[in-house]
Amino acid sequence: MSMICFRITLLTLCLGFLTLVAWAQDTTRTAPVADTTRPQPTESADALLSGLTDSTAAPLLPDHMLFTQRAVWGKKGLVRLFGGHELTLERREKELKIRRSMLKLHQVMGFVTLAGFVAQGILGAKLYNATGEDYTRLREWHEGTATAINIAYGTTALLSLTAPPPAVGQRRGLSTIKLHKYLAIVHMAGMIATNILARKIQEDYTLKPYHRAAAYTTFGAFATAIIVLKF
Repeated sequence: MSMICFRITLLTLCLGFLTLVAWAQDTTRTAPVADTTRPQPTESADALLSGLTDSTAAPLLPDHMLFTQRAVWGKKGLVRLFGGHELTLERREKELKIRRSMLKLHQVMGFVTLAGFVAQGILGAKLYNATGEDYTRLREWHEGTATAINIAYGTTALLSLTAPPPAVGQRRGLSTIKLHKYLAIVHMAGMIATNILARKIQEDYTLKPYHRAAAYTTFGAFATAIIVLKF
């Protein structure tokens, strides 16, 4: 009798265990997730057309431009008024290609100018303590090299200042491009000071140290401006 009761009890426990497992499986089932990628019935054709219209109305020119860029490529710039180039999406794509070419040439001319700075530094160091015929000869070389550097530097600057403005939506915050621009302000000011002091030296030779300091500052800022773009 006890064996029968034991078997009935064991059978009851097995049935209860199977029932519990089946119930647990039913409770773990989740309701089907709605497909959110499909357009909702409330989304009308007018709303879709409005979105397309808003996307095509995006500005073609950045809000912040150099005054030289605005004068040449702005909405009322020279190329719009006298060049007959209307401000359109297709035209902006062509202008960005022109910008890329001008900035590549800007980099090439930058290296040419940097080489001139190095040569001028060597000549200037020798000229600083030269006397007699050596002074006259080195001075002629120094002045000729200075003229070549001014032409190369001016060309390099114009290629950057008059290039078409960049695309809208450029990255904000400090970047190598912005650092390059800040250094450009420094070496441009140094370049102007160096040329002014070079003429004043003929009247006052005590200005030589200031001329040399301005030249070294210009070279340092210019070289750093190139390095931050390449590395």
